[in-house]
Amino acid sequence: MQRIVVLNPKGGSGKTTIAINIASYFAQQGDRPVLIDHDPQGSATRWVKKRQTLQPPIHLISAYERDARTTRAFQLRIPEGTGHVIIDTPAAVDAHNMPALIAGADKILVPVLPSDIDIHACSRTIANLLLVAKVRRSDNRLGIVANRVKRHTRIYQSLTRFLGTLDIPIVATFRDSQCYIRSAELGVGIHEMKPHLVQEDLEHWQSLLEWLALPAGRPAQGAPGAGAALTVGVAR
Repeated sequence: MQRIVVLNPKGGSGKTTIAINIASYFAQQGDRPVLIDHDPQGSATRWVKKRQTLQPPIHLISAYERDARTTRAFQLRIPEGTGHVIIDTPAAVDAHNMPALIAGADKILVPVLPSDIDIHACSRTIANLLLVAKVRRSDNRLGIVANRVKRHTRIYQSLTRFLGTLDIPIVATFRDSQCYIRSAELGVGIHEMKPHLVQEDLEHWQSLLEWLALPAGRPAQGAPGAGAALTVGVAR
């Protein structure tokens, strides 16, 4: 079983969008994934509840809810046969709470938006994961997603320069696309939408899916320092 944690204490970075689309992808593969929603806003929970009976099943655990009638361990139990657990974390996570959130994580994804505020927040997040949560770069379980990118903008250039200094693989670059908004409204992932509508977005997901499939200790192709450049589709 693989545990994937999507984490960034800065709100609005796209954690939920990435988490639900990962869950959707593995559901499409017949994996019957588990999606754990730790965010009190409950966006991932609402998305799952929009899904129709005939859609591939995703087991939901609304971890932000507390039920006095059951133990916490029972509430968070993972069904037998689960292949992937995707964890959507809340905003404003304190550095000292990070070790508990990423405990047992095989992959940790940190989405970052192209803005000065988000770049600064990402820098703190990476530092806390390395220094407080004791995540080692050599484990290859920490990756960055450049999210909602518009190419040919000055802030995009600043983002790529910043990400190139971290020595952490940039495992995907997602464009600023309305497809994600539409899919969230419908309770589907982009892998469940008509391919001709999301072809460009699906191409950008391929590098992330390949990185998730890599075992620990294997470097990601195209990581900064490996000689590969960031590429992104032009936003439309």
